[in-house]
Amino acid sequence: MALWLNRAGRRGEYEKRFLQENRLYLTWDGLSHDLSNVKKNDIFGVLLQFYPNAKKATIRNWVGQIWPFVHEMKEGDWVLLPSKLKPAAIHFAEITGPYIFDPKAEDPFYHHHAVKWIATDVPRSNFDQDLLYSFSAFKTVCRIERNNAENRVREMQKRLWKRVDSQIDEESGETSDLEGLARDRIAKLIIQKFKGHGLASLVAAILQAQGYTTYMSPEGPDKGVDILAAPDPLGFGRPRLCVQVKSSETPIDSPTLNQLIGTMQNVQAEQGLLVSWGGFKSSIDRDIPAQFFRVRLWDQDKLVTELLSNYDKLDEDIRADIPLKRIWTVANPEEEV
Repeated sequence: MALWLNRAGRRGEYEKRFLQENRLYLTWDGLSHDLSNVKKNDIFGVLLQFYPNAKKATIRNWVGQIWPFVHEMKEGDWVLLPSKLKPAAIHFAEITGPYIFDPKAEDPFYHHHAVKWIATDVPRSNFDQDLLYSFSAFKTVCRIERNNAENRVREMQKRLWKRVDSQIDEESGETSDLEGLARDRIAKLIIQKFKGHGLASLVAAILQAQGYTTYMSPEGPDKGVDILAAPDPLGFGRPRLCVQVKSSETPIDSPTLNQLIGTMQNVQAEQGLLVSWGGFKSSIDRDIPAQFFRVRLWDQDKLVTELLSNYDKLDEDIRADIPLKRIWTVANPEEEV
């Protein structure tokens, strides 16, 4: 058995379709050619016909991704899908069917494997840095082999996705998402330094940097509210904000959102902010449109984004706990298909 990475578009634009249809797609635009009987040496020529303006080096890179999808992915193999819609999460599936070409399918969904989803929305913070390094390859399709990744992921599934420690080995010849890796390390540092109620204090500090005056509930039972916030030096401005912060690594469900909405009414807050380090289950995703003008959701990735956006305005003690520096690096022009 093998462990594969399969992305769902550069911006995750096909992710919902992958999940809803229980399929992995090879999302090369316009590639309406059955590849099941094409030899590996001939795939280059086929791609050159479909993409005559592509660089030869690019096509060679594509061959290295398309061939495994068609001929090497097997039933029983596991596949990870790093989420773009929820950047702090990873989805896992087991392949249940062979490569299928459907000439009548909508472009670019001609090629697929059937799968069953083993787990969705697994927090990235559950994984050791060496695994995240492998998961951050820029390729759309590739096999994950380094650092005993397959056995460790299967063991994590048995342990309900708890971490299985291993020695970190980040040497690799493949280009990786350095920005994503940096954010993963920042996230790990945050949860180390701000566990439990401490995460609420970090959220309060970010809101203060954004111009809010805040009140924090004391540690202990919070009755659905961790932070009250409002603009204005005295906190008398509008909108009034009610904030609930969950530091657990487990995704939260609709009852927590409903509790926040009820608490907003009790404290006369017009808007709410629900922060969940472990992310949100799909049941909450369905509630987003109805609550768009009242509630915002921050998962781990959004919290890191807000931290970075307001870092220079944070208290010196916060910056001492999370010491960061800004660097410049060359962007990779050919990340994914």
